[in-house]
Amino acid sequence: MILKKRFWYFLGLLGFILLASPEPIQAQQTTDISTIKVDELSDEQVEELLNRASEAGLSAEEFLQMAQLRGMPSSEVAKLRNRIEALDPSGAASRSTNASKRDPRQQVDINNITQGIYNPQTELVDVDQSNQIFGNSLFYQNNRRLSFEPSLNQATPKSYVLGPGDVVYVDIYGQSEQYYEATVNPDGFVLLDNIGPVSVSGKTIEEATGIIKNRVSRFYTGLNGANPNTFIQVTLGNVRTIKVHILGEVRLPGTFTLSAFSTVFNALYAAGGPNENGTMREIKVVRNNKSLASVDVYDLLINGTANLDIQLQDQDVILVTPFISRVQIKGEVKRPMKYEVKEGDTFKDLVEYSGGFTDLAFKDRVAISRITDNQRSVSDVYQNQFGMFILKGGDEITVGKILDRYSNRVQIKGAVYREGTFALEDDLTLKKLIQNADGLRGDAYTDQASILRTKKDLSTEMIEVNLKAVLDGTAPDITLQREDVVRISSIYDIRNEQYVQILGEVKKPGVYPFSESMTVEELVISAGGFQESANPNDIEIARRLEDADLGTLSDIIPVQVNPNLSYRSDSKTLLPYDQVIVRKKASFTMQKLVAVEGQVNSPGMFAIQSSDERISDLINRAGGINQFAYAKGATLIRRTEFFNTESEEIRRQRNLEALRLKLMEDPNNSEAQEELIQRLFTNLPKAENPVDNQLAQTKKESLDQIASETPGFAVKIKDTEAVAIDLEAILKNPGSENDLLLVEGDILSVPKLLQTVRMRGDVVYPTTMRHESGRSLKHYINGAGGFERRANRKQTYVVYANGAVKRTKGFLGIRNYPPVEPGAEVIVPTKGPKVPLRLGDVVGITTGLATLALVVSQINW
Repeated sequence: MILKKRFWYFLGLLGFILLASPEPIQAQQTTDISTIKVDELSDEQVEELLNRASEAGLSAEEFLQMAQLRGMPSSEVAKLRNRIEALDPSGAASRSTNASKRDPRQQVDINNITQGIYNPQTELVDVDQSNQIFGNSLFYQNNRRLSFEPSLNQATPKSYVLGPGDVVYVDIYGQSEQYYEATVNPDGFVLLDNIGPVSVSGKTIEEATGIIKNRVSRFYTGLNGANPNTFIQVTLGNVRTIKVHILGEVRLPGTFTLSAFSTVFNALYAAGGPNENGTMREIKVVRNNKSLASVDVYDLLINGTANLDIQLQDQDVILVTPFISRVQIKGEVKRPMKYEVKEGDTFKDLVEYSGGFTDLAFKDRVAISRITDNQRSVSDVYQNQFGMFILKGGDEITVGKILDRYSNRVQIKGAVYREGTFALEDDLTLKKLIQNADGLRGDAYTDQASILRTKKDLSTEMIEVNLKAVLDGTAPDITLQREDVVRISSIYDIRNEQYVQILGEVKKPGVYPFSESMTVEELVISAGGFQESANPNDIEIARRLEDADLGTLSDIIPVQVNPNLSYRSDSKTLLPYDQVIVRKKASFTMQKLVAVEGQVNSPGMFAIQSSDERISDLINRAGGINQFAYAKGATLIRRTEFFNTESEEIRRQRNLEALRLKLMEDPNNSEAQEELIQRLFTNLPKAENPVDNQLAQTKKESLDQIASETPGFAVKIKDTEAVAIDLEAILKNPGSENDLLLVEGDILSVPKLLQTVRMRGDVVYPTTMRHESGRSLKHYINGAGGFERRANRKQTYVVYANGAVKRTKGFLGIRNYPPVEPGAEVIVPTKGPKVPLRLGDVVGITTGLATLALVVSQINW
């Protein structure tokens, strides 16, 4: 009706357009569409028709269809279609685009479907694999969820039976184009616009297509005839739900809401599949109180085929009866489990169910334990009987394993090119076995070989062979037996490995393999050459003595080599286990640095020029002290024996590493510089922690032992310490005993003139005070509020700016406090805690005094 109203509205517009045309057209006087002549319409009028039709809600195809129904001749309709297509070659105006905007197929009431599905447990339960029933894990597993939900994207099955709730798409295309979308109502009809209701409930898609085509062909005549020019397609839109009853031995029996696309397997998944008592072989589908089909799950699991053509319908019943009978197979099969067997199943079928034998299975015979009457019996089934032996419920089959032994194995080990296992051929001899192993290696020890032979009682015997005689033919060859093991030793197996060692001033000291006629020069070259500190004229070889006297440990051989390691006619030849020791030049030493900081004219780093250089010399090289210097406060910081001093090797390695990094920063190095980088990469030794000085290590251990044995005694080991010096006296009298010799790492600090005194310890108000010339220590104590109540006045001491310390002295109750100089620190220590007398102590003292008085009185008496 709506389409008709739109069409009559369009006819009014059409009459208005034709009357407005400036050309005399016969159809201007009437709106009878049957009298319109398409050839008399201009392109502008046709375009206006398309625009007005669109405003009226009509597509061009709908207008052409209604015009033909209202009396327009087919020839005029064809002409009008051609005019429209000429104006719009793409044809977009002649067809509706709504069909392409359809939403993808969806499942109706998806929430109702998922609410009823059996949910597996989330907790994992350890299950004995031997007791598992084959097929149960298809529908139910603890550790993951399986899904047999039907795919909605599949092509619409022609056997699909329509029912209330299904959405049907009807597409008409070709000479005429139209589409319909309708839902099957509860009465089983689909209502098509301008056509009316069509009964499709209970019909398959294929049957419904024929019914709808017969109905629609009244309006689209192109659908009929031997050569139709219009075609129809009926497809399924959104899918309805159905109710299926799943009963019997399932995990969750009941009535389920499922998709109408569901099969038996979808329904079984929803119910969690058969339980431990449910059958997998005869699952029945009942429809309208009649058994429709029987489903065997093993067909899917074993052969990959299943009866999936059974489309479930509303109110179908799936009945899972108890299992028929079960047997268990153990041992060397790929799936050792319990299996449900039908009547007539043989052991060959069971092997197929279990995936077949493993590679290690003994297939000639299997043992079957069977229930007979009131007890069990064992039957042996041989390979030729597998297809004839009928299985029975309760059977337990054990498939054994092949023996772990070899029937024709011999082995050869040791100094041959191909060790390993070989087949025992007829009349295989020792000589032929060696040929099969590609012969002896050059290091083979041929004076003796051995054959380990296994006897019948599995004991062994050792056969000694003169291999050299066998190979020469002077001794008879030996015929080998099964499980013989031939062992041919290497000459290096029966003697110690030979090596030489080099120590001292070479780049890579260590142990190196010995070679005959090896010279000292060759060993030094193997060790990377001399260090710059090496003395090529002071080399010793320490040689092991085989028949030495009791007091002689080794033979010392002095050696001299050319600095460039060139050939010498008198070069010493090394023997195994020689130790070559390369000593350092007596005059060689690396630069040693000291530093001056503070109030000198040229502070910085200085290299020690000579071994007798002193502090005064260092001050002179630094330009002397300036006018702001406080010479009395100068301090010398010196490394202790516990300082982890870098060895010359570590220092050299660090310098070479810095050189390598510096060269790598420049992308434009010369060829020589690139070669130097490669050499540094190859030859640079790995950094190692310097070894502690043995004397320092011994002192550390002694101090630690004293600290552990003395309660309250703690030792704090320092790497550096401040040495108190009198720089004024040093400058006045250079070279005196106050003028210390410099050592590596010394730091001379000359501060500015200090004008303060720092108060520390048990005074009322520890603070920093201004230094006043001529004032005593008592003045500064009072300036800090005086001594505290627990102050140890006798132990008060002063730490001066140069690190020197002076303490308070006393005689007959008179205290002599040390003087205070600028930059000094006054330290007032605290008395130890006062321990109160306990009652037992008081009683003990009183008793002792009374006893003493009694003794004195008795003596006087």
